[in-house]
Amino acid sequence: MSSLLPTLQMLKALTSMPETGKVVMLNLLKFKRDGRAAYKKYRSAVLPVLKKIGARPIFGANVTHSVIGHDGDWDAIALVEYPSRKAFAEMVVSAEYKAIQPLRDQGLERTEVYALTELDVTSDEGHV
Repeated sequence: MSSLLPTLQMLKALTSMPETGKVVMLNLLKFKRDGRAAYKKYRSAVLPVLKKIGARPIFGANVTHSVIGHDGDWDAIALVEYPSRKAFAEMVVSAEYKAIQPLRDQGLERTEVYALTELDVTSDEGHV
């Protein structure tokens, strides 16, 4: 399995958490020197896979610079909403995803992916 993908232990930890419904995955992306073209092909190929499982990209952006914290030197970020943690885990181990995953590997130097659950920012307990 690619070092750019979660390990089976990471997926087990993710899916063992109490299910809360939708989950947003924050992808921090660092491209290889000429990796943007390969990643663009991956992005096009993964969209039908996402749609099939009820997931969707909700935001993407180029990173211009770090304002607070250490300089992670990320090139871009992407937020993708999945119907559940289980749907994400099943997708990344599926044969359909594994067939397009080499495009992702060709494009990325490194990545970090975080599972996010929504806070109620309208209450005192939910402010960031």
